[in-house]
Amino acid sequence: MERVYNFAAGPSMLPLEVLEEAQRDLINYKGSGMSVMEMSHRSKQYQAIFDETEATLRRIMNISDDYAVMFLQGGASLQFSMVPMNLMPKGATANYCETGIFAKKSAAEAKKWGNVITITSGKENNYTNIPELTDDIVTDDASYVHITQNNTIFGTTYHKTPDIKKCPLVADMSSVILGEEFDVNKYGIIYAGAQKNMGPAGMTLVIAKKELLGKAPEDTPSMLNYSLMADNGSMYNTPPCWAIYMAGLVYKWVEKSGGVKALENRNKEKSALLYDAIDSSKLFTAPATENCRSYMNVTFTLPTDELTAEFLDFVKDRNMTNLKGHRAVGGMRASIYNAMPIEGVNELVKAIKEFEAEK
Repeated sequence: MERVYNFAAGPSMLPLEVLEEAQRDLINYKGSGMSVMEMSHRSKQYQAIFDETEATLRRIMNISDDYAVMFLQGGASLQFSMVPMNLMPKGATANYCETGIFAKKSAAEAKKWGNVITITSGKENNYTNIPELTDDIVTDDASYVHITQNNTIFGTTYHKTPDIKKCPLVADMSSVILGEEFDVNKYGIIYAGAQKNMGPAGMTLVIAKKELLGKAPEDTPSMLNYSLMADNGSMYNTPPCWAIYMAGLVYKWVEKSGGVKALENRNKEKSALLYDAIDSSKLFTAPATENCRSYMNVTFTLPTDELTAEFLDFVKDRNMTNLKGHRAVGGMRASIYNAMPIEGVNELVKAIKEFEAEK
């Protein structure tokens, strides 16, 4: 069977040349006689892989030495706990912006540690928009402000980084990192699960301003202490070696592809093609408010569940898969991360038009 156009929200499709390089080196990495999966993380050979991975990421994201880069485990969901434990003294206050399900989950975890104040919420509109976040609504006692930069489930995003001066800005960038350019210096902490735009599941990236480290209480579990992880170069324990190696291949692919800005331009082109097809349709609808539509996750619906089921069957016969929307939204969701070629989007646009023509 030929490869399909995989529109999954995560784990998502990877660049073919990255998979092919990993395939070539799977059994015998660069003449070492072993796979990366078999290497000691303490070996010079693996340390070289690790160092190159971090250096490439720093280049493509323009990460200065003021920030620590950590490759951790536990997914972005573990960061829901690590962020408050490391930034918010026990019983102190943090501000959260409720823009979707993962934003709610992050706030729920923080509530176990301190006082959480929700300063913006899109709940009334079923998270179809991103309420504006400005520095004046941040509470004076906030240890940090947390946002979910891109909402995978609802297909919404912050197109402009909020200008927060009162306290550090923390962002979950799991579904948008490397898909758009961001000024890292505007954030205190950025974290992201790898399985959407960076590689296979198993690794979580954390980019943290060094001046924010060292604030975790003494009784913080070692594996949840940013300082300990950073001081040990992400190798306090055995890191997710294979996932880090794969992320490194993706980082090099991004660089070879012209960098993050070039990919952002392609992503804007891809999403514009898809949104234009939906907006010009009399059958399909995009629920996300236009000024905060995601470039990465395009959500769209049909009038009935029956039509939705018909369309999902319709695209299966056209080499497309994983277009079913999240159960909280229904309809369809096309995740068009960096690795999705424009040809895949063109095929989806064609299917939308052909399906409507038959109705």
